[in-house]
Amino acid sequence: MQPNPAAAGGSPVLRAPLRDEAAALHALLAGPEPVLALAPMQDVTDLPFWGVLSRYGGPDLYWTEYFRVHSTSTLDAPILRSLVENPTGRPAIAQLIGNDPAALAKAAMQLQRYPVAAVDLNLGCPAPVVYRKCAGGGLLREPQRIDAILGALRQAVTQVPFTVKTRVGFSDDADWDRLLEVFARHQIDLLTVHGRTVTDMYRSEVRTDWIARAVRAMPCPVLANGNVHSPERAEQVLRDTGARGLMIGRGCIRNPWIFDQIREYRRCGSWRAPSGREVLNYVTHLYEVTRPTAGFRERLQVEKMKKYMNFIGEGVAPEFLHRIRRATTREDFFACCREFLDHDQPMPLQPPPLPAHGAR
Repeated sequence: MQPNPAAAGGSPVLRAPLRDEAAALHALLAGPEPVLALAPMQDVTDLPFWGVLSRYGGPDLYWTEYFRVHSTSTLDAPILRSLVENPTGRPAIAQLIGNDPAALAKAAMQLQRYPVAAVDLNLGCPAPVVYRKCAGGGLLREPQRIDAILGALRQAVTQVPFTVKTRVGFSDDADWDRLLEVFARHQIDLLTVHGRTVTDMYRSEVRTDWIARAVRAMPCPVLANGNVHSPERAEQVLRDTGARGLMIGRGCIRNPWIFDQIREYRRCGSWRAPSGREVLNYVTHLYEVTRPTAGFRERLQVEKMKKYMNFIGEGVAPEFLHRIRRATTREDFFACCREFLDHDQPMPLQPPPLPAHGAR
């Protein structure tokens, strides 16, 4: 039997059927097609969103939001629910964030009691509230500390693969080759590389040459992450990097069809864009599925939807996003959505172009 963590409010979390998640991950990595993965985005790519995404084809592989780990922490029950109630039928990797080797090792051992495909260490989160505590991307300033953490985790993760998600450095790539040597020395099983630095945030174009360096240096498979926003862009990144697959975050919030579009493009060289009305139906479904089961407050739900709309709106029109951000009621929110989306014209859902790397 799987562990049965308590959800918020003390109600039990439903158990999921036992699955060999690690074997499913190995099969994906050994398969003929590029692996398509969901990037973790805190408070956005949660269990309800997983269910929505799977309805549109979804990725091959899911990442949880990160478990915050410190000396007195326990595993976050809502994130555990993503693992034990995983509705997608696809394997899921549990991600940790923190800087205490012993605490991270302890959390990793606990997570291996759950249906996880792998345990992942976050070395890339660019949020100042995270990196100022020397966690996530902040650790990239301290390769020796990363070395100690990876050593502790490599010893602790014995039942499933051990993976790492990283950026290429904190403010430049000066330590990138050294970091790759550290990753290789600890025999990680999969590396995901976001081709920007921490200080780049999401403001400039991704450096695929930095990802390609990892592909050449690492003995394990590498996934490419960052600004994959269309099937054509997906093919370009795969070609330029030689990566085993792609991780997509912001792009699939804007366009949940993107994983199936990539698959379609690889099969036949073309892909179908959804109509405005299909996008409207997606937004409506997202609103309903992400509503809390208890304590629902309309204004709070509208505010929560704006986390998703910040990405969806990039592919619609500047005026749409400007007005959505000012909505306070469900009626105002959906009136704006209908005005811009209630039509049958195709919507490629492309973001505006980014400046070249280093430009601001």
